[in-house]
Amino acid sequence: MTVDEGGGYWDSGYIQILDAFGDGTRIPLIAVSPFAKKGVVDHTYTDHVSILKFIEANWRIEPLSARSRDHLPNPIASGADPYVPADRPAIGDLMTLFQF
Repeated sequence: MTVDEGGGYWDSGYIQILDAFGDGTRIPLIAVSPFAKKGVVDHTYTDHVSILKFIEANWRIEPLSARSRDHLPNPIASGADPYVPADRPAIGDLMTLFQF
């Protein structure tokens, strides 16, 4: 479950510069599944494209195109700040939320 980030300018967290459109502010996502890790708060950098990346990773589907954001790598947490990907630009695929 997630929401649209419209008007979420209150967020003081790190936001990546991805392309001409930028990236949205952080939003909550709740994974509801019998396979979801219970009681886990994951701080991996994700956005709405992460849902598409999850579908592609779980069902082994290729990214839409070389230009779409779903081709970006999964983030590697930096030692200095775990919320800022060391390999940016990078967007997570939500696989860390589940135990399959």
